[in-house]
Amino acid sequence: MAIKIYREPKLKSPVMVVGWPGIGNIGLIAVDTLRSAVDAVEFGEIESWHFFYPRKVIIKEGILEELEFPTNRFYFKKGEKNDLIFFIGEEQPRKTLSGYAEGEDAYRMANLVLDVAEKFGCRRIYTSGAAVALIHHTTTSRVWAVPNTERLVKEIKEYPNTILMSQVEGVGGQGFISGLNGLLLGVARKRGFEGICLMGEIPIYFQGLPIPYSRGSKSVLEVFSAILGIEIDFEKFDKDYQFVEKKIEDIYNQIPSEFKENLEKLKEISYLKQPKIEQLTEEDKKRLWEEISKFLKRESDEGNI
Repeated sequence: MAIKIYREPKLKSPVMVVGWPGIGNIGLIAVDTLRSAVDAVEFGEIESWHFFYPRKVIIKEGILEELEFPTNRFYFKKGEKNDLIFFIGEEQPRKTLSGYAEGEDAYRMANLVLDVAEKFGCRRIYTSGAAVALIHHTTTSRVWAVPNTERLVKEIKEYPNTILMSQVEGVGGQGFISGLNGLLLGVARKRGFEGICLMGEIPIYFQGLPIPYSRGSKSVLEVFSAILGIEIDFEKFDKDYQFVEKKIEDIYNQIPSEFKENLEKLKEISYLKQPKIEQLTEEDKKRLWEEISKFLKRESDEGNI
């Protein structure tokens, strides 16, 4: 059996909040911080050997004792405003090195998560991830939202610092959510759950770096705090992730001046109008992002980042 339940808490119409690794680990950090803030208790898991190869083999005194797999755990918390279930997975099932969920295993994983939601009477599912955006890293990240039913649109418009993905400048009313965040939202719709994905913005020039983007996670946390009534110690959060802010600034300072000059113009972009970098054609913009991405990847591979 792929699902193991250790205890069965008595919950009243709980909300489920789901987090997986992704770009900048924005969603994973946000959801795990929420779980920690309410001191949620583990009550079950999805058995990992159905979906993943072991991360390592543990050997003691020459004898193989166990295989270590990525974990996929459920937690609960009874609250004054909402009873909560958290699901946190350390990895997404995939067949390639893309980093995103795909294939039959991903679809099965999504359904198993929803099986637990159904078992405990969940009425709504939240997922969280990253939104790659044309912003500067010193800008406060907005939260892009995608609901799986039209009746949630009005509610989302009242969330702080949140915009519907379909209304983001330059996307033409369209959008795409990669990995299990999008898949789970779609499967939830088919199974009759309300669902919302909240995505914190990350600058396009940092999307490929193997470091967390805490600024995006913080924006998502602020939205979750408002809608779920969970108090977050943001001073502690900032302190815990100040090393990330310093690392990001150090990386930014390594970008060649011919690129950085155009990136600095992103500070002047208003959310109220379509982003434009003056004197750059669409082809120039594409070339700029490609060159910056190549530079940052090269520096990362060489150990300079």
